[in-house]
This record gives sequence, C-alpha cells and structure tokens, in this order.
Amino acid sequence: MPVGINQPSGQIKLTNVSLVRMKKGKKRYEIACYKNKVLEWRSGVEKDLDNVLQIPNVFLSVSKGQAAPTQELAKSFGAKTSLNDIILEILNKGELQVGEKERHAQLERVHNEVIDIVAGKLVDPKTKRVYTTGMIDKALDQLSSQGATQQSEAKATPGSSDIPPVVNEGDNTEPKGKAKELPRWTGVVTTRSAKSQALDAMKALIAHQPIPVARARMRLRITCPTPILKQAVKSAPRSHSHDSGETADGEEKVHGTVKDRILSFVEEVEKQDVVGDEWEVVGFVEPGAFKALSEFIGGQTKGRGRAEVLDMAVVHEDD
Repeated sequence: MPVGINQPSGQIKLTNVSLVRMKKGKKRYEIACYKNKVLEWRSGVEKDLDNVLQIPNVFLSVSKGQAAPTQELAKSFGAKTSLNDIILEILNKGELQVGEKERHAQLERVHNEVIDIVAGKLVDPKTKRVYTTGMIDKALDQLSSQGATQQSEAKATPGSSDIPPVVNEGDNTEPKGKAKELPRWTGVVTTRSAKSQALDAMKALIAHQPIPVARARMRLRITCPTPILKQAVKSAPRSHSHDSGETADGEEKVHGTVKDRILSFVEEVEKQDVVGDEWEVVGFVEPGAFKALSEFIGGQTKGRGRAEVLDMAVVHEDD
C-alpha cells in the first residue's frame, strides 16, 4: 500500500505548484514547490527552504499524493542520506516542470537578458557605436537558423558527427582533415545562466560576423614607478618557456623595456604623463588582454604598479 499524505478523503489539490523531478536509479522522484521560488532558490535570492517547498517530502507522484517509501529512497540515494539532503539534491539538480505559458515566459526573460548583455558589450568596429538590441536579436536569429540547418544536414549525412573536433588550446595543432570548428549559436535555453549564454553568443557573432562586430574595449589607468620603466623585461619562469623565449641553458632572454611591454597591450593611448616619480597612462585595452597586462605589471613592479579599470566597456553613444 503506497504511503500517502495525511489528508482527508477528497484529495487536497495543490495550487500554484511547480514540480521538480529527478530520476535516481530506476525511480523518478518529485517535490512540490511554489512557483517562481525554485529559480530564486537556485540563484541565491531565496535562502529559506520553507518558502520554497509546499510540502517537505519526496513523492513518487505529487498529483496522486503518493509519497516515496523510505526504503525506496534509501536504495536510490543511500541509506545514510537524510530526507532533507535528498530534497536539497532534487531541488538543486532536478528538472523543473513548468506549464507551457510559464516556460515561454521564462525563455523570453532569459532571451531578453542575453540580448541586453550582448548589446552592451559589442560594437561596430569602425564607428565604435553600439548596435540596438533589435539588430543583435536579428543577427543571433540568423546564426541560430544557420546552426539548425547545419545540424540537420550533419544528421542526414552518413558518417557525420555532431561532436565538434577537439582542439588543444595549448598548441597550434588542429584536427587533421578538418577545419577548426567555429563557435555555434543555436538559441537560448532556460537551464543555463544568461551571462554564460551571452558569452557564447558574443563568441559566435565575432566568429561568423553576420554583422560587423567587435568587443567593446576597456578603458584603463595604468601606473608604474618611473625607475622601473626603463628596466629590461625578463622572460617568465621556466614553466612558461614556450612563449617567453628562454634559452636552452635556462638563462632568461630580455624583451625590451617595461614601458615598451606595457604600451604593447594598449591599443590606443588617451593620455600619458609623469607625476612625481610615477608614470601614468590612460588608454584602451581589449578585455581579453586585461588579465595578462595586470599579471605583467604586478610581476615586473612587485606590486608597485597597477592597472585600474575606469570603464568596463567603452562605446560611442549617439547624441
């Protein structure tokens, strides 16, 4: 006889419910949550479990009021796993079941957030002006249509594979017989954060260029003690010898001056000046170069120099 919820005859119908399901072993388990609270819990906005769960129990079927027997839970999750830990595992890792309207609304929210992020970080490389969200939306729609077509063609081609070729980022080796696969964009999903999907969208737009795009540059203030500027730059430690130019006998090679190397990171210098015993330059740097620049300055100046972000994404706005 199945274990049920203690309730009067004439089953209580749960209203405003969201189900989270997880298959563990050969069984499927469910928990009953309040709508909108699951996503708030997973994002860290909601921290009180009582505000998330309608009933603090695990079910085989919420709609039938059929709770999961203790022995079944022990087989699936382990005998030493507490009910609370099982609930948390399902809540954090399970599949959220939502209605069609709610699913569509959730997808639209994530889609709009992705478009907003991308539109704020990409510019026309010639004018440095941002694109409207509508233009970014159309460009991504074009890429997703192309991606869907390519996947259909790949599946229809005998011997084809949807698995992208593996490229070792540590060297320049590419798969033999295949060109390096460009990033694809197939559309927004609700199972990943908008931020991570926006990064994928930017990579695909930059790679395929359905419209001319480039990353907006960061505006930095770089400071360095003047005595250090003319010092010769020495290569990185032995572990980085593949790009440092270390000689065969382990000695370090010299690569220009500290000032030369710092300026090599800067695409456009806005102004530079010497104030007292400190050199200062304000300029524009590609976001991808910021980490390397910061590490270089820190290493060469032993923490006395720094790179300060003035603007994360510099664009030209229309008046």
